[in-house]
Amino acid sequence: MKQTPQSRRLNEALRAELANILLLQVSDPRLAFVTVTGVEVSRDRSVANVYVAADVAHYEEVEAGLASAKGRIRTLLGQYLNWRVVPDLRFHLDTSIDEAQRISHALAEVPESLRIPKDEEGYPL
Repeated sequence: MKQTPQSRRLNEALRAELANILLLQVSDPRLAFVTVTGVEVSRDRSVANVYVAADVAHYEEVEAGLASAKGRIRTLLGQYLNWRVVPDLRFHLDTSIDEAQRISHALAEVPESLRIPKDEEGYPL
């Protein structure tokens, strides 16, 4: 979706309120270590795609916790945002952090043969 200054403000406002609600208002222990990484609100504000990051081992628990708390979260959003329509929340797991950790781990374990200094043409010195 094309980003405009207004849509960026809406996305950021919703992201901040969701993070605040998950941190302070929702007491589900399955959602204790969930981070809201991004939000995309549709043009008519009827749907919001919410991207959350969590520990890989707890993906299923987090999905279940978000599904059970969705109604409460929407109710609280309606109280805090003053929008005419409270968007339907669609939660998605953001796995980009896990991919970055996997790549970082792979780069840290470079084989010794690749650590040998080489000249411009790739031959060992």
